[in-house]
Amino acid sequence: MEERSNEGSEGGALDKLRRHVRILVDIGRLAGENADLNRFLDQAVVQIARAVEIHHVKVLQYRPRSSDLLLIAGVGWKEGVVRSATLSADLRSPPGRAFQTAEPITIKNFSEQEEYVRSDLLKEHGIISVSNVPVLIDGAAWGVLEVDSTTPRDFTEDTTDFLTAVAALIGTVLSHKARPDQEARLMAAAAEAQRREILLREMQHRVKNNFQLVLSSISIQKRRYQGAEVHRAPDHVASRINAISLAHDQLAPRHEGQTVRLSDYIRALCSAIRQQIEEVDVESDELELSIDRALPVGLILNETAMNSIKHAFGPDGGRIRVGLVGGVGFGEARLTVSDNGRGIRNPSERGSGLRLIASLARQIGGTIEQESSGSGTTTTLTFPLIP
Repeated sequence: MEERSNEGSEGGALDKLRRHVRILVDIGRLAGENADLNRFLDQAVVQIARAVEIHHVKVLQYRPRSSDLLLIAGVGWKEGVVRSATLSADLRSPPGRAFQTAEPITIKNFSEQEEYVRSDLLKEHGIISVSNVPVLIDGAAWGVLEVDSTTPRDFTEDTTDFLTAVAALIGTVLSHKARPDQEARLMAAAAEAQRREILLREMQHRVKNNFQLVLSSISIQKRRYQGAEVHRAPDHVASRINAISLAHDQLAPRHEGQTVRLSDYIRALCSAIRQQIEEVDVESDELELSIDRALPVGLILNETAMNSIKHAFGPDGGRIRVGLVGGVGFGEARLTVSDNGRGIRNPSERGSGLRLIASLARQIGGTIEQESSGSGTTTTLTFPLIP
């Protein structure tokens, strides 16, 4: 099967529509026949490849704890890729943008744009064009369905509509197959634990929807203007919103309230930061904190790292080290963010970034210290470990 470079030459719009409908029916039949989710997805991606006449298809599942997208089903990829390869959920990643905004993302040719980054996986397989659609469950993004072409391809609206329909079918299958396990879990739990977990999941679901709407709005506004300087402000705002979204992904129910696994939150944030600078080292003690107190910590980390990426490094990049330790002083913890950049030459206490960091520290009764020299800058947040 030769990969098509132009969908307009596929033998007519009507023939393509008939093929899409026929294969969509076949995928629906597979959904009813297969009790095993992995087997259904493995067969579905083959059918999708037939429908779109393309070699590479993949289904990506978002993993909240690591803030990435796991390739759980695919066709056309090298051995060992499926169920092991991961892609970024960052806004500069095409599947990450589709997941975060719950909107389709299509790129005709990576070399003709600068907004998105082509992953190493795509480079290794010679992928040039991609089309992504979100897989939704009850309106919230679960993951992404992506088709990939090794030749420049202008995916038509009909193809996007077909992929959206398939993604909706996959979401329905995922929802139905999750229900038996969910019911068994609810039956095994105590009544109060059941109530708290259901309420938490409902809250996370609604909050995730709201974050997707905000990020989608930012993305739409960016398209109206050109230039890196103009895009910098909305990108910065989007990174802050993403930091808050990641905190809600780490929420866990407790009798005393909603807590965040702070160590997992820090690692997820660092995973997102790696999409802008590869060398990010992280060491973290296993700590938990209420979401009201964890959010400022995460935002301080995000803001400090963004300042380093923006101001500290030259064209060759640099390294950021993140450390979180508990048991400091009298019931305190310490977050340290260091870079090996050029240092702060003319520090200004009136800078919006520094003002935000200081304000966030005050919210949790913490203190901020910053040391800078020609070999790098270190920002330290010390704060009380109040549950």
